[in-house]
Parts: sequence; C-alpha cells; structure tokens
Amino acid sequence: MTATTEPRLARQWLTRWAAPVRAALVLAVVAGVVQALALIAQLGVMAWFVDRLILSGASPAFGLTAAALMLAVAVRAGAQWLQDRAGLVAGDRVRSRVRQALLGAWEAAGPVGLAGSDSARLASEWTEQVDALEGYYARFLPQMVLAVVVPALILLVVAWLDWLAALFLLAAAPLIPLFMALVGMGAERVNRQHYESLARLSGHFLDRLRGLTTLQLFGQTRAAVADVARATDDYRQLNMATLRVAFLSSAVLEFFASVAIAAVAMYVGFGLLEMITFGPASQMTLFSGLFALLLAPEFFQPLRLLSQYYHDRAAALGAAAHLGARLSVPVAGSGAADITTPCDRDGIRVADLAVAWPGRAPVFRGLQLQVPAGQTLVVTGPSGSGKSTLMAVLAGFLVPQEGAVRVAGQPAGCVQVGWMGQRPWLVHGSWRDNLQAMAPEADDEAMHRVLEEVGLGTVLSARPEGLDAPLGEEGLGLSGGQARRLAFARLLLMPAPVLLLDEPTAGLDAATEAEVIAALRRVLAAGRTCVIATHQPAIMALADQVFTLGGGNGDE
Repeated sequence: MTATTEPRLARQWLTRWAAPVRAALVLAVVAGVVQALALIAQLGVMAWFVDRLILSGASPAFGLTAAALMLAVAVRAGAQWLQDRAGLVAGDRVRSRVRQALLGAWEAAGPVGLAGSDSARLASEWTEQVDALEGYYARFLPQMVLAVVVPALILLVVAWLDWLAALFLLAAAPLIPLFMALVGMGAERVNRQHYESLARLSGHFLDRLRGLTTLQLFGQTRAAVADVARATDDYRQLNMATLRVAFLSSAVLEFFASVAIAAVAMYVGFGLLEMITFGPASQMTLFSGLFALLLAPEFFQPLRLLSQYYHDRAAALGAAAHLGARLSVPVAGSGAADITTPCDRDGIRVADLAVAWPGRAPVFRGLQLQVPAGQTLVVTGPSGSGKSTLMAVLAGFLVPQEGAVRVAGQPAGCVQVGWMGQRPWLVHGSWRDNLQAMAPEADDEAMHRVLEEVGLGTVLSARPEGLDAPLGEEGLGLSGGQARRLAFARLLLMPAPVLLLDEPTAGLDAATEAEVIAALRRVLAAGRTCVIATHQPAIMALADQVFTLGGGNGDE
C-alpha cells in the first residue's frame, strides 16, 4: 500500500461506517440549518430595532422585540441541543459497531493472528483508536455540510441587502478551505504517526513493567527508566507537532476571516457616510448596513467550527488506517473440503493437509492424520517442523491452503475445543474469575472438584479467601507449575470434547514438570480426545499414538 492510497482507503473505510447512522447525521444537519435560520432572524430583529430607535424616529415595540429575540434564542438553543444529541448518537453507534467488529476480528484471528500484537497495542485499538472516531461522526461530518449550507444562506441574505458586501465575503470564502486542505494534509500524516507511536509506547512500557523483577535483579532499572523516558519524549514531540498543525490551521482561518470582516465593516462605514457611491452603496440604510455587518462574522463561524473539528477528521483518519487494517483480515475458518470418510463424533481426522506461511515454503503438504474419540495423540518433531502450526489448524486459528480437517465431526473452528498454549492464559482477578472465564455456569462445588483433581486443593485451602483469592496477570502469585495446573483445571470445567495442548511443560524445571504431568494424567483420565504437541519423553509416554513431523508422515 502506497502513501497515496492509504489516506484514500481510510476515507473509504470511514464512509462505509457512516451508512448505518445516516439518519442521525441528517437530523444533525437539519438542526444546524434551523439554528442558522433562527440566528439570521435574531440578528435581523436586532438591526431593525437599532434602526427604528436611532434613525426612524419611531418608538420601537420593546415588548414585541424582546419576545421575538427570546423566541429566536429559544429556537437556537433547542436546535443546538438536537444537533449535539444527534451527533453523539451517531458517534456512539459507530463506536459500538466498530468495537463489535473488533471483537469478531480478534476472535477470528485467534492466537496465531494476534501473535504479533501485544496486549498494549490491542488496548490502544479498543480505547484510543475507537474513541477517535466519535468526533468525526458526531461533529465533523455534520459540520462539513453546514459549512457549505449555512454560509450560502447568509450570503443570500447579505446579497439581498447589499450585493457588493456579499462580494467581499464571497472573495474570501474559497481561500479558507483551500489553505485548510493544505494544512490538513500534514495533519493526517502526523495523526497516523501519532497512533503508531502510541501503540509502540504502550507496548514498550508494558514490557518493561512485566520484566521489572528481572530488571531489578540485574540492576538495569535505571537504564529501563531512561529507555522509557526517551520513548515518551519522542511521543511528546509528535504530540507537539500535531498541536502546531492545529494552531496553524486556526491562524490561517482567523487571518482571512478578519480581513474579510474588516473589509465589510469599512465598506459599510464609508457607505453610511456617503463616501462611497458605487453600486448599492448609495441606497444603503442603517438597517441594511448593520444587518450585513452583523451577518459577516456569522458567515465565517461555520468554517471556524469546521476548523476546530478538523483535528477530529485527522484523528479519525489516523485511527481508520490502523482499524481498517485490523478489520480487513479474513475471518479464520476451515478452508477444507468435505471428507467422505466418516470420523468419530468426538474424534479428529485430517486429510491431504497443506499449510504454508506467506512468502515461505510449505510447512507440510499431504498430511494425513486420524485420532479416534477418547484417545491421546502426541505430535512431536524438531523445532520448526510445524507442531504449533498443526495445532493452530486443528483449533481453527489458521486456514489451510489445501486439504480437509474435521474435529468432533465438524470443520475446524466450528466446534468448541479446549486450548492451552505454551504460556497459560490467566487474567488479573481471582481464582474464580479465571476458572469461570471459559465455564461461566460452573458452581463452587465443580470448581473445588477440578482443583482437587489437578492437585491444587491444598494450595487453595491455604488461602483464607478461597476461590476469591486474588491472582495477578499471567498467574502472578503462583509458581509455573501451579499456573499450568490451574489452566488444566479450567480445561476440565469446559464441556469441550477435544483438548489441544501446545508444549504444556515448556520452560519448566524437572519438579514442576512432574507436577504438570501428574495433572495432565488426571485430565486424560476423563476420556476426552486430546492432541499434545511436545518433544518431552515423559509426556510421550501418555500417548495412544505418536505422530512425528519431519519423519515421513506425509509432511515435508
């Protein structure tokens, strides 16, 4: 994707999300037009009142004038509320829909697709980048239409009063959006860098925070603090560049607006003093001159607001470039053709499987595999032979190029499986939170039972809070073996007929490995179909079948 096509694709992406909230956007525009008409009426009443009071020699109707002004102000206030409300509804709906789409994209990508995205980057997508869309739909899109319609209405009224004054306004109007567009090109580029820098900074800080204990042990905390400070300073400089662009945009607008208003004021003043006799100046009255002068600043007000909201557009374009790339990832699923040979209801069958990563040679091709229900298959082989790739295909996280996969009688990815990667997934919360994450209906009795089965009953009983005992992120507060066994306990609570375990004892010492294998033996005793990727002999001893990748079993 080139630098030229990226902003265009981001704009197209934003336009697609505007379609479901078009009614709210139209309502916001209509309310803005009503507000402008009420403002024109209010300024007309004020000019008429001054003309009658000073020059006409008539006694103005104070009560009627006050009532008219109060009515105009009330209409303006109501229209402003309706415009803001409709815009906020549009922005909230878009954010909600995008977040739902993000959840679907994350679910479809799975651990394989999200392997290159740390939790800080995903959190940035969910919060800062999605929130950046609200201003675009709530404020910028309605104001973009109003910045054309409202000045046109005011220009028609001024032209009716004095066409020469209208020419002064019309001459300055095209220059403002021209310079705003030039400034906006730089704003879009800076905002795209802004979100990328924020995601990097978030991940950078989170990595240092997670490794704080290790940094302290090796005496590297000062270097880590300095490293984070440098990254933070880079982000600060990028923010200042964004502010400079915003101030430049406002300065350009104010300069041309001030020049045009000053020109109208000078023309009205000299016309009322009869020092200008050209065109309609000779027929100018206090009412027409004052009315045109009052309308001149309001002619530029919609453009001022558009300038204020222009950073919403730039921020949304920057966020859309990242969110569009995330949501454009194809939904994962089995690309498999149907398998004519029947398989067990809870078993696994793989036929003629071929998987290749982009730009690389095939990991394997023509792979054949069958696991009857209730049996345990151990997949082994040297590092890089494709063990984790095969596990990702069986889980439905990765779409194969060729072949077919059936898990529990369904295409891979269409049936719930119990998955545990090389690092157990545990969240900051309680033991209960982690156990119920995949089994929300599990009661206390069931949770205590599975904890006893994996050998964690005594560990839990030593904690006064019981199941409500707190756990840190990634199982902080538990040993490596205890964290693995807690993950096994969660698998036991799940109703999934198939379990997929990728290197369940990787990185553990001998004692901890023995604890995990003992817990794994209890899991397998439940009679579920299980596939384990490992090269550990102790786990291979638990297998009903051993399948070696890179050893002539149909793989390359």
